[in-house]
Amino acid sequence: MKLIDLHVHSNISDGTLSPDKLALYAKHKGLSAIALTDHDTVAGIEACTHQGNLIDLMVIPGIEFSAEYGDQEIHILGYYIDSHHPLLLGQLSRLIESRKQRNMLMLEKLNKLGFPITAQDLVSDSSSQTVFTRAHFAAALYKKGYVKSRSEAFQKYLGKGKPCYVKRSHFTPEECIDTIHRVGGLAVLAHPYLYDLNNSQLYALLKKLTSDGLDGLETLYATHSKEEVASLLSLCITFRLFPTGGSDFHGDNKPGLDIGIGYGDLQIPYDVLLAMEKKLQL
Repeated sequence: MKLIDLHVHSNISDGTLSPDKLALYAKHKGLSAIALTDHDTVAGIEACTHQGNLIDLMVIPGIEFSAEYGDQEIHILGYYIDSHHPLLLGQLSRLIESRKQRNMLMLEKLNKLGFPITAQDLVSDSSSQTVFTRAHFAAALYKKGYVKSRSEAFQKYLGKGKPCYVKRSHFTPEECIDTIHRVGGLAVLAHPYLYDLNNSQLYALLKKLTSDGLDGLETLYATHSKEEVASLLSLCITFRLFPTGGSDFHGDNKPGLDIGIGYGDLQIPYDVLLAMEKKLQL
């Protein structure tokens, strides 16, 4: 069976493999296709696609947007986007500037707490095009020995409500979906069970997003149980969404989670792509 992974990150955002090495690694792991879905940037797509073409690996151009829904941050994945579209590049420029401002404030907060982290400390294993996220702060704290793990950095300092957390500006879910559609793509709600929502709240969210044009739902995911997958497939039927799947691979930033298989038992069939392509043709 041909297998794929539609949710992977490179070191252009908060992964640790460069886009070309990511393609090589995916091929080594026996995958037939991947979607590069870096946070708020498409800067790695060209290199990943070029390498994919050389080794017969399909690379779907993608992105992962963060959006504000009430007091929740939710993530919207875009697939088959035109990564050179001026509208998209303009929107991303705004988001990247917002991240830069947030990062400076977080550095100030860390320094005041006695952690002399600098902007230079964030750039290890990164590209000149990297969009820096809290994962880079966690890695810097870990490498300097201030925390015992990256997860501890989030739990004590970087997570929402913690001393060094800084809220940044987000698009609304409607803006994310609209942007994705206007640049030729399909919009999918990422990892729905990672949000602090009960079943009725998730239903309400999907009802709202579907009315805004949501196309799909990330159903097969590294941390989803069989029961959760079954529940999400039922929601796909209810809201006429196509299911997608991905590991959310980040390289060393998510230890134990591998491309294609997640924590060991994830399998995403190639047929998932066929359903997405059918939707694109409508």
